[in-house]
Amino acid sequence: MFDRRLIENWDWILLLLLMLLAAISIANLYSATYPIRDMGGSQIFVKQIYWYMIGFSIFLLMTTFNYYKLLQLAYPVYFVSIALLILVLIIGKTTSGSQRWLAVGPISIQPSEFAKISIVLVLAKFFGEGDRYQEYGLREILLPLILIGLPAVLILKQPDLGTTLHLTAAALSILIFVRLNWKSVAILAVPTICMSPLVWFILKDYQKARILIFLNPDMDPLGAGYHINQSKIAIGSGQFWGKGFLNGTQTRLQFLPEQHTDFAFSVLAEEWGFFISIILLLVYLFLVLWGLNIAKDAKNRFGSLLAVGFVAIAFWQVITNVGMVTGLLPVVGIPLVLFSYGGSSIISTMAAMGLLMNISMRRFMFSNGAGLPER
Repeated sequence: MFDRRLIENWDWILLLLLMLLAAISIANLYSATYPIRDMGGSQIFVKQIYWYMIGFSIFLLMTTFNYYKLLQLAYPVYFVSIALLILVLIIGKTTSGSQRWLAVGPISIQPSEFAKISIVLVLAKFFGEGDRYQEYGLREILLPLILIGLPAVLILKQPDLGTTLHLTAAALSILIFVRLNWKSVAILAVPTICMSPLVWFILKDYQKARILIFLNPDMDPLGAGYHINQSKIAIGSGQFWGKGFLNGTQTRLQFLPEQHTDFAFSVLAEEWGFFISIILLLVYLFLVLWGLNIAKDAKNRFGSLLAVGFVAIAFWQVITNVGMVTGLLPVVGIPLVLFSYGGSSIISTMAAMGLLMNISMRRFMFSNGAGLPER
């Protein structure tokens, strides 16, 4: 029997935030692709609308069942995502030197985007079924570290350093949220940090170049530093109020690279200026805070951990992308969540937001002794 309290507890604020981000994204993408219609710009704009239609449909679908049922599906979903990541390395589609996509007819999907959700599910199951007051030491978090490391290594081999770091940051956010024995963690963290410089020797040449350009942007302004220099010119030239819709010179003259994906925020900053850029960041901030509020009000530990994980995915993606396009972080090829063009990103994020809505809708449920909502 349908519970009317689900409708009464529908989270209209979360839905409004998502619709607002979608509207700004579509308007910005229209501008970003306007000067390249002969190269498929209008098709990209139309595709984004379709992706959002599919995304909101999946968002609604994710609210139709009790989220605690995902406890039984966490490991199957995780291993399916691992299988897809392995499949990418075998028969994946290569673009710009990276093998990240699986071709399904005319559509290309990026399994690493869905791996983020799977790692949140499996970590929420692992920590959600235990004693909420248990203190986790090195021995207790060994399995979670393996669960995090396996997809991270597979994504790194594509190679996709940006997504690897993003997935790892989101997963570690869940570890920080649970009760850790920090003395034990420090025993592992100190030698790991000391050995981190060795990572330099396994990086690809272009990845090393991005780090060097981050440290010295003027080192190669027409080569490896071109992307970030053009991005900073676009953002700075927008000043406070911007140049106006469709009037961004860096965008119109196509000096700004990847302006519909990784550098979509630069388009917004050039045309709408500092004021609207801050408004967009405040929307993201409110989304993160609202998600954490949902985590706080969740009636079981599993729901809280799911909410924290999904919020962490969005948070670190915003931090990484905005930091990247403004020169505060190295360029790592991370799109801006629910803003840049990309079907896999939109669908996976809307699925996560749908589960966040699911958790919010069922916050009225009573909990049993195991910390799970009563059926």
